[in-house]
Amino acid sequence: MAARKIHTVAEIAAADRAAIAGGTPGVELMERAGAAVADAIVERFSLRPVAVLCGPGNNGGDGYVVARLLKARGWPVELRALAPPETADAKAAAGLWDGGAVAFDAPLRARLFVDALFGAGLSRPLTGEAAAMASRLAERPDSVVAIDVPSGVPGDTGRPMGAAVCAGLTVTFHAKKPAHALEPGHGLCGEVIVADIGLAEAASDLLENGPDFWLPAFPWPGAGSHKHARGRLVVISGEAWSTGASRLSARSGLRVGAGLVTLLSPPDALAVNAAHLEAVMLGSFDTEAELEQLAADVDAAIIGPAAGVSEATLMNVLALARTGAALVIDADAITVFRDDPEELFSVLDVDDVLTPHPGEFERLFPGLLRDSPERITAARRAAAKADAIVLLKGPDTVIAAPDGRAAVNTNGSPWLATAGSGDVLAGLIGGLIAQGMDSFEAACAAAWIHSEAADAHGPGLIAEDLPGLIPGVLRRLYDAR
Repeated sequence: MAARKIHTVAEIAAADRAAIAGGTPGVELMERAGAAVADAIVERFSLRPVAVLCGPGNNGGDGYVVARLLKARGWPVELRALAPPETADAKAAAGLWDGGAVAFDAPLRARLFVDALFGAGLSRPLTGEAAAMASRLAERPDSVVAIDVPSGVPGDTGRPMGAAVCAGLTVTFHAKKPAHALEPGHGLCGEVIVADIGLAEAASDLLENGPDFWLPAFPWPGAGSHKHARGRLVVISGEAWSTGASRLSARSGLRVGAGLVTLLSPPDALAVNAAHLEAVMLGSFDTEAELEQLAADVDAAIIGPAAGVSEATLMNVLALARTGAALVIDADAITVFRDDPEELFSVLDVDDVLTPHPGEFERLFPGLLRDSPERITAARRAAAKADAIVLLKGPDTVIAAPDGRAAVNTNGSPWLATAGSGDVLAGLIGGLIAQGMDSFEAACAAAWIHSEAADAHGPGLIAEDLPGLIPGVLRRLYDAR
């Protein structure tokens, strides 16, 4: 399976220009795009009155093609033009439409609306009649099909500057754009169909996260596997009254396949952890020197879940960094470096993973999220600065590597909005890295599995449920190899 690439607006425009330079006329590309939208409508909707809303650019030109093709198939079509077509290709497409036009602001009587007002290149807010139409359609998103992106949603950020159309179905071309993956654009697009219109493939270091690019590297055991060959993971526990988070991480690391998982805790937390664990092994340490010795031969280490924002946590991170194990640094182990992020960055390498939510991200990278055009750029800049993998949590989790690779997780689940779910994610990442999976791919796989497990449960999910749901997701992945 090919990885699902995400391209910027400029990259898609360059692909269009290359196709035209190679001998495919722009009007032919427009015909292919319009045909893809018309086909999607016929496949997903029963025959009904449809209104096609056309803007002045090439997005509107696509709309004229859709209107003509649907009319030819017997659909009752009305066309509403926000303004006359301005580009040569749009004028050509409009010239082939013979069904007349309805006033743009006339009462809405159709049962389906095709949004062909503005495409992904729009860089200004919707105004006037376009903004008013977006508001009128807001109450009926299931009846809206958007061409390329919903009008008002910038293709590179997914962040409207004002009013925007909300669609139930969006048909885009060649590849998704950031707006199809990043919130709020992702939510405004509804279902997204990517139609092939004959553009040449191009390299991209931005992907939509999914099994198609990391499943081939997933660390399944073989016939001769044994626990010592499946990776050694340690998780650092907090004090006696703060142990649950680390146990969630440990159980998740074990569930995702790490052969030996050990929970290392201060002596006063040993008994409480022992009372709750079976297959996870236990150890205790008093000082960071003892921790370093206990973790000397492990493959991966997780620190941060309920570790405490304390000097001890800071020193424990530095001790683990000296072992050479790949680190998963979460929660309190991030916050403890807020006064001197460079101290953390100085001990990280490209195998380590930082897993901040936006608040924790701000503590390590002040102003970076605010000043970046979108979350992908922010995560990439952070990964380069830290020289480590950065997993920026959210409904559109972004995973970035120092070399510029990035992936956006589009299967985010609302059921993960519960205490402890991030601890489970840290365990999944650590468990996969311990088995030898590349840290970037492990973080991507863990984020996807995490969301799939949550969706498998649905309402009522609590973090304790998640480790037990992981095997069901793994079974699906195993069968899909």
